[in-house]
Formats: sequence, C-alpha cells, structure tokens
Amino acid sequence: MARQPPPQPSADVTYADVLLVGGGLTSSLIALRLRRARPTLRIILLEREQRIGGEHTWCHFATDVSAEIADWLAPLIVTAWAGYEVRFPGHARTLPTSYRAITSARLDSVVGALLGPDAWLGVEAAEVKAERVRLADGRRLAAPLIIDARGPRRSLRLALGWQKFLGREVRLAAPHGLERPIVMDATVAQLDGYRFLYVLPIAPDRLLIEDTRYSDGPALDRPALSAAIDAYAARQGWSIAAVEREEDGVLPIALAGDIDAYWDEQTPGAAADAGLRAALFHPTTGYSLPDAARQAELVAALPELTTAAARAALVALSKAEWRRRGYYRLLNRMLFRAAPPDQRYRVLERFYRLPHPLVERFYAARLTFADKARILMGKPPVPIAAALACLSEAPLLAERAAAA
Repeated sequence: MARQPPPQPSADVTYADVLLVGGGLTSSLIALRLRRARPTLRIILLEREQRIGGEHTWCHFATDVSAEIADWLAPLIVTAWAGYEVRFPGHARTLPTSYRAITSARLDSVVGALLGPDAWLGVEAAEVKAERVRLADGRRLAAPLIIDARGPRRSLRLALGWQKFLGREVRLAAPHGLERPIVMDATVAQLDGYRFLYVLPIAPDRLLIEDTRYSDGPALDRPALSAAIDAYAARQGWSIAAVEREEDGVLPIALAGDIDAYWDEQTPGAAADAGLRAALFHPTTGYSLPDAARQAELVAALPELTTAAARAALVALSKAEWRRRGYYRLLNRMLFRAAPPDQRYRVLERFYRLPHPLVERFYAARLTFADKARILMGKPPVPIAAALACLSEAPLLAERAAAA
C-alpha cells in the first residue's frame, strides 16, 4: 500500500481516537493489537524519523510470550529458528528453545499498511499532554487516549548499567554453515565489560553479527565495534562480500530503583507513558518485546480508551513488574558491581550450565522460588564479600543522588 504524506500544516486540530507518540516497537504493537480488537478506531502514530521502527532487530524466545500474543505477533515474524547456541571459554551448549526475529523493515511494512495515512512520519512532537499534542511545525492533534512511547526518560531514581551493541548485516562470499543463532559467543577478548558476539543466520550467505558489551557507561564506540565485528568474522572463516546495513543500540540494564519516586516525577497532565519510558523491559537482557506485547494487550483490554485509564493501568503494571523483578536486579548488581569487568563472563558461563527449563523461565522473567535458590547455590562466580555488598539497592541510589 502506498504511504500517503501527513496532512499539511493547518490551524485546525486533527482528532483521533488514539494518538501514539513515537513510532518504535511499543507504539507499533499497541496499534496492531488495538486495530485487531477495535477495527473502527482512528489511530494516529507520530514518528520523527521517516520509517516506523528505525533500524532494529527484535528477538525473543517462543516461551517469552503467551500463545495468544504469539498469534497476533505472527505477521511480524520474519524468521524462527529451532534452537540456539551459546559459547564460553569453558563451556558451549545448544538449547532447543525456538528463537524468533522481527525486523524494523517488517514492522514498518505491516504497521504502515495498517495505519496508511495515519502513520505520520518525519514529524516532531514539541508538547505531549494527556489530551493534546503540539508538533514542532505548529500542528495540533487531540485524542481521548494519548500514549507517549518516545523511549526512556532519564531519572536519578533509577540506577542502570548498559547493554550496548553495534550490528552489521553482511553478505558473505560463501555460505556460513550455521543452522541456528549464536545468542552469546563469549570466547572473544573481554573488553569494556562483559563482551560477546551475537550472530543471526538470515540466509545461507547472510548474517547479522552484533558486538555487544555489558558496560558501566553508555558511550558507544562505533569504529571500534565495527572493526571488532570484521575481526570476528575473519576468525570464523567468513569472508564479507558486502555490508548491507547497520544497527546499534544502548539498552538499560536495571541495577536499582525507587519505582514509586520514579513515577512521582511524571509531570501532571502528562500522557500515558509506555515502553522503556514506563521502565518496562527485561531487567537483565534489556529485551523489550515481551513487555511491549503485554502492554499492547493491556491497552486493548481497557473498558475506556482514555489517557487516565491507560496511565493508571500502565503505572500499575510498571510498579508491579519492577517489584516482582527485584531478584534480577540483584543478579545484575553482582554482575556489574561484584565481578571484575574482564571476569563478568564467568557469571553467564555458570548460568548456562543450569537446567534448560530454568533458562527458559529466566528469559521469560518467570523464575520460581526454587529457581532463584538454584541460581545462587554452589560456589559463586564472584567474590563472596563483593556479592554480599550487592544485596541492597540503597547504596547505588545514594551514589546517584550524590552524583547529581
């Protein structure tokens, strides 16, 4: 379907049933799920770039989402693999959990066709309120439900580490021979924290290769990571014929936080925050897709599509998930604060020796009490004294406040 340009500047207000500010994954999934549930709604999506979803690949394990969510996500899935590999200096393993990928190209195609001329691209939101939006060019829009999903908002109330990466989709001179993704290859030199390579086999001669670092700071050195990817490909015997595209990202890893104080910072009369802006992401992996899909389900099930109703539901979800996932933040503190940067890989190497069902529940953020005990059993991969110092979130939050 040909995409129509957004309406030209006018003094009039454009009305919709739902306004989604930010054209990333969360807004896209909310649009997809809402249109499926209520096909007559007018949904306008506002995105400052010229494409929905930017330049990203979002992956998840089949066990991360319910069967109902998997059903409506199906049109977005470009590839699914029957299993994945992990590689560490002292341990390698193949796990059978299905792994699925969504690309920004597919997201743009599906959501763009769904919304047609109501996907407004290349527009900047200057002011976002509970019932209205003003664009940088002066146009105004109004809706009873406005959701702000423009990415994370910085706050002293959250202490974060960072998962940063650069990915290159490459065409090879010869087939690569991989049957399944390598979700972690930590047999590489440990630089800037816990480092691993992530490899998706897209076609027999095409790969997405990402160099990923779990780092204390968010700075992304693109030239260094690009060179590291080339060196890794060469060591695997892969000759790169062409680089088709690149993507990069800096994802939050939750270490500590006062979630009530975080939400108290929200400006009165604001829209309903969603996605990373609502602190909804997997605390350890930074993966956002399962939480984004659950937010879409939540919004679609609202009896009344109003900003107030959506805000209340999303804030409640954010607070509940933050509290439920405190154990993950503990593990993250041990990774970032108790392990020397070049030894952090040992934490993950030990984790991947655990039973396969536990690994699935970890990624789905559904660990049982027994799972939590099992993860901490035995000789710890970090010094005990350093691990004990990580038990409380308070010192990290105090550091944040003092740094301000």
